[in-house]
Parts: sequence; structure tokens; C-alpha cells
Amino acid sequence: MARVTAQTDTRQGILDTAYGLVGAKGFSGVGLNEILASAGVPKGSFYHYFGSKEAFGEALLEDYFDTYLAELDAMLAEPSLSQADRLMTYWRKWQATQGGIDDRRRCLAVKLAAEVSDLSEAMRLALKAGTVGIIERLSRAIAAGVAEGSLTIASEPHTTAEDLYHVWLGASLMAKIVRTDAPFEAALGTTRRILGLASH
Repeated sequence: MARVTAQTDTRQGILDTAYGLVGAKGFSGVGLNEILASAGVPKGSFYHYFGSKEAFGEALLEDYFDTYLAELDAMLAEPSLSQADRLMTYWRKWQATQGGIDDRRRCLAVKLAAEVSDLSEAMRLALKAGTVGIIERLSRAIAAGVAEGSLTIASEPHTTAEDLYHVWLGASLMAKIVRTDAPFEAALGTTRRILGLASH
């Protein structure tokens, strides 16, 4: 959607600039001056759009999940693929983005969950709303895959979606520790087993 005013351009520009900085350094590790200098915006403008750094963090997460969920919706509606293939495309994209070096594309849920959940209730709730949205979409896709016959699961779809999301969050954290793709490869294998897909 095209942005129609200078105000929304400035606000969005601040958010867009912050993604890479926060993705690289975390929320507490990035100061407002660094964000504003990178965005080319004076401090007064920041407080015009965001009442505090916490409010900024909440807005950053909401903006991030709006984009993430729109991309996930498009991926899970790809007409040329089965539900099984759509879901596996999603997990492979997760591996590619979380295992890469582009901080702008890193999942803020992975990066910020442990850091901000104890610091800011507003940011925790923004994280919760975003992750609930992801799990709900995965649950619907899994249910559709079972209905079309491309997936076979032992639990009900929502539980399966939650279990898989937790597996991938854990894999993302372990990949940071070991600095290899091994946790993601293990997560892919676990995902295929949970969804009743043959290994390849």
C-alpha cells in the first residue's frame, strides 16, 4: 500500500531503519540517537510519533508482524503448491532468513522475546499477538493439509502448529549458539515427521 503523507513516511522510515539495528544489537543495545541518526530524523520528530522508547518498540513489533503475517498469508495461499509444500516452503524460508547474516530479515520474535518480555508488558503483548497470529495461520494450513490428504498428524491442528512453532523457535536460538545450520536441519526432520511427510 502506498504511503500518502510525509508524516507516515517519516514514522515508517524510523521503523524501517530500526529493523536492522535492533536485529543486530537487540532492543536495549540500540539507543534512540543511533536510530534517529541512521534515519536522518531529529529527536523531536521521534517523540511526535512515539511517546517513549517502549511505545516505539511496541510499534516496531506491530509493524513487523503486520508485514510478516501478510507474507505468510501469501505463502500459504500459493495456488501451485499443496498445503504440505506451502508449509515446508515456510520452514525453509525460516531457515534461510534466521540462518543468514541479514539482520534486517531476522525474526524479531526470536531476537526480542527473552530480552523484552520481562521489561515491557506492552512489547510482550505485541509479541504474543504476533506469535498467536502465526500459530493460527499454521493451524489452519495444517487442517487444510489433512483435509486434502497431503498431511497426516497425530494431534489436532492447533496443537501441532504450536509444537512446530516451538521447535523452530528453539532451533533458532540453538543456531545462534552453535553457529551452524544443524539445529535447523534437525527441525526440518522433526517437522516432516510431525506432519507425516517422507524424508528426502
